Amino acid sequence: MSDLHRFLDEARQLLPAAVALRRRIHQKPELGLDLPLTTAAVLDGLRGLDVGIARGPSTSGLIVTLNGAKPGRTILLRGDMDALPMPEETGLNYASEFPGRMHACGHDSHTAMLVQAAHLLHRHRDELTGTVKFMFQPGEEGHGGARLMIADGLIDADPKPDAAFALHIWPGAKAGAIVGKSGPMLASADAWTIKIRGRGGHASMPHDAVDPIPVAFEIGLALQTMVTRRIDAFDPVVVTCAKVTAGTTNNVIPEAAEMVGTLRATSEAARERAHEGIRRIAANIAAAHLCEANVSIRRGYPVTVNDDGFVDFARGVAAELLGADKYVDRPAPLMGAEDFSYVLQRIPGCMMMLGVMPEGHDGHDHVAPCHSNRMILNEDCMAVGIAMHASIAHRFLTQGF
Repeated sequence: MSDLHRFLDEARQLLPAAVALRRRIHQKPELGLDLPLTTAAVLDGLRGLDVGIARGPSTSGLIVTLNGAKPGRTILLRGDMDALPMPEETGLNYASEFPGRMHACGHDSHTAMLVQAAHLLHRHRDELTGTVKFMFQPGEEGHGGARLMIADGLIDADPKPDAAFALHIWPGAKAGAIVGKSGPMLASADAWTIKIRGRGGHASMPHDAVDPIPVAFEIGLALQTMVTRRIDAFDPVVVTCAKVTAGTTNNVIPEAAEMVGTLRATSEAARERAHEGIRRIAANIAAAHLCEANVSIRRGYPVTVNDDGFVDFARGVAAELLGADKYVDRPAPLMGAEDFSYVLQRIPGCMMMLGVMPEGHDGHDHVAPCHSNRMILNEDCMAVGIAMHASIAHRFLTQGF
């Protein structure tokens, strides 16, 4: 039997504490960069451990440092802590107590797993040659908490990590499975706005006005054509128009219309080509109809790129810990985005997914996904996450990759 199996056995013993912490955080979800209740719960969970704790000025994030018996390399394990601004409709007896806020992306479980991974590795610190840093990060949901913690110097502080690893829960994946992929794992995320200006007038006499609304419709359709005709199908992008705003009443042609949406890409080359395409299409279609179009694109998180060598290492750890049938290689990236991408731009490592499919599902029926108001997860799978964090850190510090 592999020596990693002891971590799985011990993680199962720690599972009740992880579940309790997860539910505590789930009931009191916090948004953005300042998470005082969640940070307090983490510190309570770490009580009694001989660890260092560092904070920065920009967020309520923590870097918790566990030193092994001997000096050596350093690995960073990350868990994000923030929730989403949305209602919860799960019916759980520990559902959110804060209206309009929900842990719908599993960050409560990420945090709870990482706290218990710290306990598990603390038990075995005499075996560790090197250092484990636990990154408890706020502001993943659009606030760039990872980037701010980097800017605060928390990531690069001595000893600087030699590798980084993160797990993200996935309700649609088989319970207890680990899902990974070399190279691009998650997409970049940019927000775009197109403001189309025409000339207002009476709705019964459109020839005396310049109507921006059909121009917006045409631009929306042309953007989808651009995706299929100007972007490599094997280097894909997603362009979604999520909101169109125009007009005030039924008999007035408005002067302006506004479109907003998201752009996702899995390479910087495709991302830049899509940026250029959005600007070109909006400007030229608007001009063809005597309108003007102003395009603004706000660059968000970059592509999350997993290091090939570290993925091979983590795949081997997962297969040894759980069995080869519990590891799944994804054939393609997910089009969601992650600010762990900023960490992976600086440090070789990877993000993998932890399958948390709820009981009673077999993968062929609908499972409420992340960001659903009805998302639930199989809490038993958190033992696998705890053990995976501990196994990755222990094996990296003792054998490397």
